[in-house]
Amino acid sequence: MSLSLYYQWKHFDEDEDRPEKPRRFGVTEMRSPQYTLLNQNLLQDVFESVGQFVDGLKFSGGSHSLMPKSFIKEVINTAHQHDVYVSTGEWAEHLIRNGPSAFKEYVEDCKQVGFDTIELNVGSLEIPEETLLRYVRLIKDVGLKAKPQFALKVNKSDIPTGRDRAFGAYIPPAPRSTEFVEDVDLLIRRAERCLEAGADMIMIDAEDVCQHTDSVRGDIIAKVIGRLGLEKTMFEASNARTSEWFVRQYGSKVNLFVDHSQVMDLECLRGRNLGKNHASVLGSSYALF
Repeated sequence: MSLSLYYQWKHFDEDEDRPEKPRRFGVTEMRSPQYTLLNQNLLQDVFESVGQFVDGLKFSGGSHSLMPKSFIKEVINTAHQHDVYVSTGEWAEHLIRNGPSAFKEYVEDCKQVGFDTIELNVGSLEIPEETLLRYVRLIKDVGLKAKPQFALKVNKSDIPTGRDRAFGAYIPPAPRSTEFVEDVDLLIRRAERCLEAGADMIMIDAEDVCQHTDSVRGDIIAKVIGRLGLEKTMFEASNARTSEWFVRQYGSKVNLFVDHSQVMDLECLRGRNLGKNHASVLGSSYALF
């Protein structure tokens, strides 16, 4: 019997389609518990209680790198039993220093263990754009999904200078700068190229965009969604109030990455028709743990 029968507070208007999993929009990706012991019983409790509202599980902080492969496989199998995809989270950047072959081995290893999605933190990778696109294609070639993550601030050294040069002329690489500047246009252009190369989703880092509810950069978010599309973007919502802001502005179809303790609140928000002048539907937050 569907859990939705027990949640009488949950309803959707006719013009707000909330499809069954697997969903292309209105995706909720859940952060795995990072500061508590990750075990199958804990995840089983999560999936049995709110599993129908969870689309993806993301390993936090490269935590899977510290776990035995046998345990990772068990966690992934548990997630798959509830139609939940599993993402590596941010870890690939730690392998780049070992050379290109290390990344290829990492991708093949992720495939063998059972991961569905490999996330690439573009800011931490610090690689040329063409190399990033090659990594996206490599991930897609083995049958996995690629999700590059972009931040609003970029290293000043990564901004194209537009210098004139003869075709084929050698341009020595500029030294890395320690200055970071905002460049939403560069973010969007790189994200567009990743999507053209086959990336499935673009993750937008919360820092400097939506990390704090009282300083959400609505203009930046609108520009990103306007260029990339709602279906192809996912935003990190660091707290329940930020999730409420996104659902109020963009409806139930917005894709959000949230903490495991915020899944119920978010689904409640998705089931409400939140107008501009609505009163918050969030009371005391429901916590799973």
